Amino acid sequence: MAYSSDIAFTDVVKSIQSRKGSRDLYAQMEQNGSWDTEIMPDIAAYIADQQSFFLATANAEGQPYIQHRGGPVGFLKVLDKKTLAFADFKGNKQFISQGNLSENSKSFIFLIDYTNRTRVKIWGTAKIVEDDTQLLTELMPEDGTYRARPEQVLKFTVEALDRNCPQHIPQRFERNDVERMLSEKDAQIAQLEERIRTLTMKTE
Repeated sequence: MAYSSDIAFTDVVKSIQSRKGSRDLYAQMEQNGSWDTEIMPDIAAYIADQQSFFLATANAEGQPYIQHRGGPVGFLKVLDKKTLAFADFKGNKQFISQGNLSENSKSFIFLIDYTNRTRVKIWGTAKIVEDDTQLLTELMPEDGTYRARPEQVLKFTVEALDRNCPQHIPQRFERNDVERMLSEKDAQIAQLEERIRTLTMKTE
């Protein structure tokens, strides 16, 4: 690949970009350094704030599959500038992602933050690690409050990543954040009601 974005911008894709008028924009992006190939501090911080993402794989025949992965905030860990990993919790035991990765290591991670209307796309390869109990233990939540049962580790090697614009992302809020904001608002209302009560008593 001449540029890191060539992992997605194939010759066919570039031809379509040329036909639809966006090739010059992306050619300039390529010449200015193209997409990142390592996890920079801002992306590491973004990943640490997430509690959900989507993992894409495909089998040897190219049949794609997308699976949601969720856990406590920060369960997707940055091991180094090129490596992500997470404890793969026990689920419905279909093992489609694991089967796909056993014959096609190419993978993709899609992270979206609805609250801040941001998203990050990460291309790379992935593998399942079944026999590293120490790493699995290190990837589990430290406080032990998350009740999911870990089964194995998924390690993801980053090849390229791209930050997307917020266009068309609906703004949504996590339940815990909404409950916290409502609690703060209730506390403010209670304080104001108490001040009103106090002022009323002084004027009587």
